[in-house]
Amino acid sequence: MIQLVAFLGNYGKEYEKTRHNVAWFFEDSLPFAGKLSWQRKFKGQIASITPQELSEWACDCKICSKKDGTPVLVPEQSPEHIYFLKPETYMNLSGESIIEAVNFYKLKPENVLVIHDELELLPGFLSFKWSGGLGGHNGLRSTKAVLNTADFWRLRFGIGRPEHPDIAGYVLSRFTKEEQERLLNVFAQADLLLVKALLSPDPSKLIQEWGKKKVSE
Repeated sequence: MIQLVAFLGNYGKEYEKTRHNVAWFFEDSLPFAGKLSWQRKFKGQIASITPQELSEWACDCKICSKKDGTPVLVPEQSPEHIYFLKPETYMNLSGESIIEAVNFYKLKPENVLVIHDELELLPGFLSFKWSGGLGGHNGLRSTKAVLNTADFWRLRFGIGRPEHPDIAGYVLSRFTKEEQERLLNVFAQADLLLVKALLSPDPSKLIQEWGKKKVSE
């Protein structure tokens, strides 16, 4: 099961709500974000929750619940804690933060979910996948380097490619007001996907539905 969720981004006010920081934007928008208690550790910020807390918060926030309105069941084999990590090493060195947390909590690569922006997906698309290529993403490259494998989970937010060749300038530019409004619709679906992935004994079952899904116009 997934135990560590790494939200990739660049640290600093100047990077807030830029395309490269869509994962941090997503974390900030989580309906239960205010319940997370962050501490500085592992070259970043980390928060710990229990699967039971996640299930209850998801129900309270109306992200997901059983038909009778009660929290979804937590699998018996769930870990004691789930960790949310925001590396503050800057994107290119994200792996340095991730590997410290992985080693400290004695996790395996298959316990790691990396959330990041994706040029190869159009805006409005979400993608949940296992392993695969790096797509030129420096945060993924750094993560693969420290884990010695590309076999970890990814939740990707489509940002699309620009019409001009300045990729670096594009990913470091801020979302427009209209794009931010669209993202909030995407995040509403990503909330559901994240909770399902973290409370699933077999996240691969989510790939058929969420492998590449358009969730907003």
